[in-house]
Amino acid sequence: MSDEDVSSEPEFGTMAAWTVDAVGALGDDHALAAACRGSGGPAALGWFAEHLQLGAGVRLLDVGAGMGGPAAWARATAGAVPVLVEPMEAACRAATDLFALAPIVATAEHLPLGDATVGRAWSLGVLCTTSDQRAALGEVARVLEPGGACGLLVYVRTVADLDTEPEVNHFPVEDELRALVDVAGLAVTGEASLSDLPDPPASWRAQEEAVDDWIEQAHGHTDAWQDAHDDEAAVGHLLQTGQVVGRLLVVAREGARR
Repeated sequence: MSDEDVSSEPEFGTMAAWTVDAVGALGDDHALAAACRGSGGPAALGWFAEHLQLGAGVRLLDVGAGMGGPAAWARATAGAVPVLVEPMEAACRAATDLFALAPIVATAEHLPLGDATVGRAWSLGVLCTTSDQRAALGEVARVLEPGGACGLLVYVRTVADLDTEPEVNHFPVEDELRALVDVAGLAVTGEASLSDLPDPPASWRAQEEAVDDWIEQAHGHTDAWQDAHDDEAAVGHLLQTGQVVGRLLVVAREGARR
């Protein structure tokens, strides 16, 4: 998420706090599904874990970590050691409350890490929320060590003109995405389409819906809930009609790993 997009924090920060409350009411088993929205779900996370070769003790930088769901999944499922960077303080608090994680408050365009210090990273559904995508990918390339790799989930547009343009999204076309990766000095080493991966299991979807229902019942009368609902509905429409599709990429910095 970019510096300018931090201005959307009141809306999304409120939703993060509401999610924590919902999980508190419904049970901790709802936390992962609730906090992994926009990450592609378990199948996408598993695909990235395999292609990034995540395993016990592997350090994983999560750029734009949100409420910490994907990082918590990587820790629990693959034994990875996540390092989270997230610009919104409310989302950081949610990651701590839900998963006892401690994100660093920073943007994707200004990662607070040294050059060539990261072996594995991912950034899921983040690139399409920043207007400075070149800077965000440039930062990924800067912090990756030679031979290091990063998983990207990017939602790309398939048409020139979308039915609706959500305020916080900047969907690139496929050629733009490839050019951004190339300019950053990264090479694509793996790719897939989100639509080709299995849907989340029924239990996962049920937990998402239970959290959504709880939040709507508690806060559906508020402007903040309506704004968030409208944004989600707009993006859902674009995905359902194929105007926007999810692309999974693994990009690597050239050179031998240390």
